[in-house]
Amino acid sequence: MSESNQETQTPEQSADGAAAAANRATPSHLRLWIRDVLVSVAASFLIITFLYQPVRVEGTSMQPELRDQDRLFINKFAYRFESISRGDVVVFHYPRDPQKSYIKRVIALPGDSLRIDDGRVFVNGNRVSEPYVPLRYQDERSMPEIVIPRDAYFVMGDHRSISSDSRDFGPVDRELIYGKAAFIYWPADNIGLIH
Repeated sequence: MSESNQETQTPEQSADGAAAAANRATPSHLRLWIRDVLVSVAASFLIITFLYQPVRVEGTSMQPELRDQDRLFINKFAYRFESISRGDVVVFHYPRDPQKSYIKRVIALPGDSLRIDDGRVFVNGNRVSEPYVPLRYQDERSMPEIVIPRDAYFVMGDHRSISSDSRDFGPVDRELIYGKAAFIYWPADNIGLIH
């Protein structure tokens, strides 16, 4: 009968061997973990810096969708790949002072005809359905019919009775619009996509 070359180990020896192997692997695992964390932080920084930007809402002109001091992300690249649409909530440089930023909802697009009768908005002759404007936030302002200029957008706040918007400062040039409101991240009770 031939002898086997296999060695046997006691449970204590097996445990010691596993611990030794884990100790040898720890520096490698730690390096991988640190690399993964650094890559994640760098990717997050690039995404937030170049794609999404955190902003804070100041004022109540977009209630009830957006409240004063809400924190949200705006997508700075959305309009490089898609067109601005009616109903979009956009962030733009205020036409009368480009150092300030405003956030409003797009109501009419370039070439649209728009009029407002006692607070009711008509675009191209059709009344606009505005479920985002609660009854208590409506007003009775009127505005004669205008045609929105090329490369400009008519914007309004959802809280119509207090909003300073295109009714006051006119349509907003496309070049002033720099982001689409995407997601509320604070406060926790208001977290969600912006509609």
